[in-house]
Amino acid sequence: MFLGEHTHSIDAKGRVAIPAKFRDKLTAGAIITRGLDNCLLIFAQHEWEPFAADLGKMSYAKANARAYIRHFTSGAAQVEFDAQGRVLVPEYLRTFARLKKEAVFIGLYDRIEVWDRESWERYRQKTEGAADEIAEKLSELDI
Repeated sequence: MFLGEHTHSIDAKGRVAIPAKFRDKLTAGAIITRGLDNCLLIFAQHEWEPFAADLGKMSYAKANARAYIRHFTSGAAQVEFDAQGRVLVPEYLRTFARLKKEAVFIGLYDRIEVWDRESWERYRQKTEGAADEIAEKLSELDI
């Protein structure tokens, strides 16, 4: 299970160290891809497979389903760790997530989100300010 928030610097080559607490759960391989809200997602290999299988069950006849499938799968890349526990984030993914100098790793139970630090701060302030409203809307849905 991935939990917590960790910030790491991105070097000039686009490499960033995965937090050690997260890295321990990724020893069998990891996939990085586009997420929602202009962040990236990192999945352990064993978590990516059912996620991708669920995408494959969507109706390819529907334009929104095709777009959703493409969003996640076209940018997916297998990542490898170097001796320092760093991964090279492909340039197209760094551009998508607007990653600059610092990346914030957010543990989301079965996956990790990777945010540009400034983008994460803006998003977090916005959602924390609306937490009561979000909770109320979700309670209306019995969530």
